Amino acid sequence: MKKLAPLLISTAILSFTSSVLAKAPLGLPEVNIPQNNQLSQVKKALGKRLFFDKRLSGDGTISCASCHKPELALTDGLTTAVGIKGQTGARNTPTAMNAAYYTSFFVDGRADSLETQALGPLGNPIEHGVKDFQPLLKLLQTDKKYAWMIKRAFNIQPNQVTKEHIAKAIASYERTLISANTPFDRYLYAEDEKALNDSAKRGLRIFQRKGNCANCHEITLNHALFTDNRFYNLGVGFDKIKPKFMDFIVAYKKAAAGEKINPMNVYDNKLQSEFGRYAVTGNISDIGRFKTPTLRNIALTAPYMHDGSQKTLEEVVEYYNKGGEKNPFLDPAIFPLELTDQEKKDLVAFLKSLTSPQFKK
Repeated sequence: MKKLAPLLISTAILSFTSSVLAKAPLGLPEVNIPQNNQLSQVKKALGKRLFFDKRLSGDGTISCASCHKPELALTDGLTTAVGIKGQTGARNTPTAMNAAYYTSFFVDGRADSLETQALGPLGNPIEHGVKDFQPLLKLLQTDKKYAWMIKRAFNIQPNQVTKEHIAKAIASYERTLISANTPFDRYLYAEDEKALNDSAKRGLRIFQRKGNCANCHEITLNHALFTDNRFYNLGVGFDKIKPKFMDFIVAYKKAAAGEKINPMNVYDNKLQSEFGRYAVTGNISDIGRFKTPTLRNIALTAPYMHDGSQKTLEEVVEYYNKGGEKNPFLDPAIFPLELTDQEKKDLVAFLKSLTSPQFKK
């Protein structure tokens, strides 16, 4: 079989490792474990319990698993996330599957580690809404099971627990949420010609060549992360900020001249989310840039894009085929593809062939 180079999608076998972190499955590299947060069975178990515990929210109604549902490949199926008191966020819930392979976290890359990311939703007033961590720490100290696990996971007394220990435990659990060994992986890395049907094979070639998908959703000869961990403007959401964009530019120039203002304040909080990477770097070229997501288990994680605006894989393919939405910051890699109807169908067939057998119904 030809060793096909870059590629788009792959999905996954939800690998809750029997050892602390089992050998990487077919299609993925080994997970990098930080020196200051080594994995252990008890730390993983503690993180899992925290991940599913609704008491880790301001009103006891939201857990990490409320938005990252195992049956939906750790997404929620909603256009944008819903937090405490039914509040809706501005962004679509990204999968937590294979998050261990990202080099930055959140779609704008504002966190540099899983540990930093884990605390973000807890304190967010729209998500978990934890205003004061002290009651939460008290819970961990007085709950007998939590107290026992904390002592063994971190070699501390329960009354020494901090929110950083919570972050380390949740991050440790998330590093074991690994998904691969898909039909694509078997086709490319195990040379199983029968793993993909003819339509999916044609879609794979489109993905690599005419579709330009592999430019950002990378694979190598040894593994496939389906992300380059970089940020791009596809035009998604720019129409929402366009009406006041000149007001933003005026404010941006004032800020550049030394005025202590945030140019994004011409928009409300939800519209500010459309600025993407710019909110982190302040570089005007980063307006509307969002991180390349992994495409493993893509058939299970609808709706798509950072704002959940694309409901189906067919819509996503059509969006790229037309060249995205024109705006001053559109990435040059986004241009009309001129795919035929059959090529679009084959590309979708390829994407749909990437679901792990574990998720087949």
